[in-house]
Amino acid sequence: MFQGETAITIDDKGRLAIPTSHRDAVAREAGNRLVITYSPFESGCLYIYPQPIWERLRDQVNALPRIKSTNRNLQLKLVGAASFVEPDGSGRISVPASHRAAVGIEKRAVLLGMGDKFELWSEQAHRAQIQQTLSDADMGSDLLDLQL
Repeated sequence: MFQGETAITIDDKGRLAIPTSHRDAVAREAGNRLVITYSPFESGCLYIYPQPIWERLRDQVNALPRIKSTNRNLQLKLVGAASFVEPDGSGRISVPASHRAAVGIEKRAVLLGMGDKFELWSEQAHRAQIQQTLSDADMGSDLLDLQL
């Protein structure tokens, strides 16, 4: 559904414009309802889900036993921090100030289409992530059959 990398500017009100190439898909697949939450895996990244995909994920995460601290942490970062947003008439969404501050997003960010969701990265975290390379030790058996 979503793919590609776009440099994004965050305006003074904390809004970003969804790229025009994705606006129809956001309207069609998400009914113009998105959910912004923290990435549980990367400190400089937010996840932006279409509402239908988010609801399935939210239910799966909330069904995890709370007795395990990893599950509670996942529930905190994904479900507890989730914010619903809708694009305005200009295709902009507001990214909550607390979310922007927590991941270091100021004026410039990078929006990645990752199939079923977007990832919104701080410019610095994205650059650091892209500059990392995979070594042979990183390539597990589940990656051996990929034709890269």
